[in-house]
Amino acid sequence: MSLTHVKAFGTEAKDKDLQEMTIMRREVQPNDVEIDILYCGVCHSDLHTARNDWGGSVYPAVPGHEIIGKITKVGPEVTKFKVGDLAGVGCMVDSCRECESCKKDLEQYCMNGFTGTYNSPDRYMANQRTYGGYSQTVVVDEDFVLKIPENLDLAATAPLLCAGITTYSPLRHWNVTEGSKVAVVGLGGLGHMAVKLAKGMGAEVTLFSRSPDKIQDAMDLGADSVVISTYENEMNAVKGKFDLIIDTVPYDHDINPYIATLGISGTLVLVGYLGKMEDMLNTVPMILGRKSVAGSVIGGIKETQEMLDFCGEKGITSEIEIIKMQDINEAYGRMLKSDVKYRFVIDMKSLA
Repeated sequence: MSLTHVKAFGTEAKDKDLQEMTIMRREVQPNDVEIDILYCGVCHSDLHTARNDWGGSVYPAVPGHEIIGKITKVGPEVTKFKVGDLAGVGCMVDSCRECESCKKDLEQYCMNGFTGTYNSPDRYMANQRTYGGYSQTVVVDEDFVLKIPENLDLAATAPLLCAGITTYSPLRHWNVTEGSKVAVVGLGGLGHMAVKLAKGMGAEVTLFSRSPDKIQDAMDLGADSVVISTYENEMNAVKGKFDLIIDTVPYDHDINPYIATLGISGTLVLVGYLGKMEDMLNTVPMILGRKSVAGSVIGGIKETQEMLDFCGEKGITSEIEIIKMQDINEAYGRMLKSDVKYRFVIDMKSLA
């Protein structure tokens, strides 16, 4: 297979800054499209992979899985796209396509493991890992490429490909519709999208936050109310209220107080934290109210396209701060301090 050199930004080790490097991309295969990357969102997963916080990172690592660009080449068997089309790539670039999950358009739960946009074994190039969107171009099978609504701001659309679908998928799965009572825990990159999307579906939306400083921000994003989770009187006032809680907090925290605010048959869905919960889960309110604690990760390609189309109809995008590629290390530092409203997006012209 012939390869091409591409300029990128990545890291050689977990304790090293990201810097400019050259990576190899495959030449376009029959079912591939090549995308000139215009914008790439910055996700907490990028930072965790660069610093090997979850273990398993292979270096050099080039993060980035919120990719928006323009198609510059198509393979001879491509039918869904043409040169010049706007295109997006999210967290996956392939899957086995044969297991029960893949057959149900749930590639994110591929039983043989989906191919992540970065740091996954490459199904095309032996002994190499995939490289993400902190680069000039990417080559992806057309089945894992998304159509971008033309009415949306391209930079602000990039985070929809991870933060957007991560919150849209549970809202859809748990049947949020007009009048549903939805709460969101945490107002970061995921949380602010959960508020916007739930509101777009017609739900009554409440934000749980530990910070009174977030009240105005939440209301500006469309929340109907804010509950300060450290105020006992406010938590008591919403006991038994919610149909669904989207918990976006990215670190270990006690979820028992939130379970008390679920109504009968309500569900709390964890989308932000991966790992062990140290606080014991009290099952009494769950059993006595048929309440559930669940988890969810991104969405399949079909559902991600549905989410983009929904956002196109409703005019929903992410709140972003645009940065240059060369400022990524500073951006990572700011992310660790939650100093961004609410998502960094890299203008990839800066890499050129």
